[in-house]
Amino acid sequence: MQQYEAGSFDVIVVGAGHAGSEAALAAARMGSSTLLITIDLDMVAFMPCNPSIGGPAKGVVVREIDALGGEMGRNIDKTYIQMRMLNTGKGPAVRALRAQADKFMYANEMKSTLEKTENLLLRQGIVEELIVEEGVCKGIITNTGAIYRGEAVILTAGTSSRGQIIIGELKYSSGPNNSQPSIKLSESLLEHGFELERFKTGTPPRIKASTIDYSVTAEQPGDEKPNHFSYETPDSAYLKDQLSCWLTYTNETAHSIIQANLHRAPMFTGIVEGVGARYCPSIEDKVVRFSDKPRHQLFLEPEGRNTEEVYVQGLSSSLPEDVQEDVLHSIAGLENAEMMRTGYAIEYDVVVPHQLRPSLETKTVENLFTAGQMNGTSGYEEAAGQGLMAGINAALKVQGKEPFVMKRSEGYIGVMIDDLVTKGTSEPYRLLTSRAEYRLLLRHDNADFRLTEIGYQLGLATKERYETCLTKKIQVEKELERLSTTRLKPTDEIQAFLAEKNIAPLKDGILAIDFLRRPELSYWDILTFAPLAESLPKDVEEQIEIQVKYEGYIKKANQKVDKLKRMENKRIPENIDYLAINGLATEAKQKLTQIRPETIAQASRVSGVNPADISILMVYVEQGKIAKVQV
Repeated sequence: MQQYEAGSFDVIVVGAGHAGSEAALAAARMGSSTLLITIDLDMVAFMPCNPSIGGPAKGVVVREIDALGGEMGRNIDKTYIQMRMLNTGKGPAVRALRAQADKFMYANEMKSTLEKTENLLLRQGIVEELIVEEGVCKGIITNTGAIYRGEAVILTAGTSSRGQIIIGELKYSSGPNNSQPSIKLSESLLEHGFELERFKTGTPPRIKASTIDYSVTAEQPGDEKPNHFSYETPDSAYLKDQLSCWLTYTNETAHSIIQANLHRAPMFTGIVEGVGARYCPSIEDKVVRFSDKPRHQLFLEPEGRNTEEVYVQGLSSSLPEDVQEDVLHSIAGLENAEMMRTGYAIEYDVVVPHQLRPSLETKTVENLFTAGQMNGTSGYEEAAGQGLMAGINAALKVQGKEPFVMKRSEGYIGVMIDDLVTKGTSEPYRLLTSRAEYRLLLRHDNADFRLTEIGYQLGLATKERYETCLTKKIQVEKELERLSTTRLKPTDEIQAFLAEKNIAPLKDGILAIDFLRRPELSYWDILTFAPLAESLPKDVEEQIEIQVKYEGYIKKANQKVDKLKRMENKRIPENIDYLAINGLATEAKQKLTQIRPETIAQASRVSGVNPADISILMVYVEQGKIAKVQV
């Protein structure tokens, strides 16, 4: 096929899913001329899996994206049909916001945002080849022969990468939701020396809402109290007319049907080759692995206001179509449910993440970045977080600036990327609160304090946004200072209040801030006896409550962060030869040579590298004994 020059850009983004959309918006907003090219313009920011955003850890990622100036938080706030704060009975480190999306509105709104963004061209096309000259990526070539030149290229092909859909004995080449797959791009990556693996994910069947008997299911309504993902969304915009989700369960009959058909289940017949997600198993996998469980939860989630399709969360399956129908009809409330779409598994290619730098630039080819499920993650939020970081760093690379690498102590996005490039993953990676050692610092409520200034410096967060954050910080500091200097006396009113709550009476005066430290009392209780002339915004009050109640724990966490700063700031020269360092364990030499960490702190997190190895490495680096990499 004859090729032709089709255009030149600063940044080219391949794939317009959740990663690609954030990457393109970030690069364009930072002033880079940007091309976003995708297989199907009707699949921009599409939700082929569950129609929701947020949840434990993931919801914090969306807040971090928003604080930096990304789009996901704003987009879901415009298009949700239900909003719930999870884990409200637990501490602030694990609270998480989750929204049920109108999946069609979400995709359309994101597409509209992309179309209206300056410096950004959205185009349909199938990318088949990378242009690489002397180890540097210079652009892409499409299946129509169009050549697009770029200073930096970001790949976010996701589950389209040599995707194959599996339903029972049926296996065919396809992207998600029966879209076109990306075949030759993976072949191009292999030609340029990249190591690829195969992962698997899947979806459950969709059923018709009007054929569900909701009377035997439990309603899961949204919250009445306003909440938002974006710091820019006002409480006045909170949706009153929310749609409920519904809870039902599998049962022994359903499990028996599955057990009787395991000989037809691709997971157990060898048809499925890719590695699936441990934390989101298919129903057949759950029935086999947890055979002692008499039932499993299923959430019936509407996919939008103007569709009858309902997503059966928890029933992901690649069983044959007839078996899926039999399983559905054995479940309470779904006896007469009509299946509109069959559940399926999808296998796809993954770039093994040890080939990436913390900036998400590949080590193999300069100026080439990857983000999203291509890097081995699962979930829209994880993909969007990576896309934002790849877009930022591609733009910085084009501008000749140093990359922005988020530390583990700065955000869940930093935890995720560090885990990927340092530890790798043998299965689709999912963010969990337990992965973050500083989770008390990385809360849903303080993402703006952590990251808005960085977003403003990068040119993504507006000046107004930054000034709002500064105002909020000042309000919190002033009120904490007031509470630290206001003394409450043991008046009859206070003593009566304490007696009513079965709390020991005051023997003497007490500072308001110490009064608030009592676990039985809230900040709003304190305001009864130490009132303000003018009330504070809700989010400021929330910050005061958390900072006082958890002051000791937060202080300890910050001390740990400070101890690690020296190692975080100690960079390892790129030309170091680990094989030549005497005293390093053999496994450490092998792992460090493969991962090539950029800092001592990153090296300390590499699996197989022990504290003794780090001590030797620190001495070696500080003394400047740098050996060239052996070829």
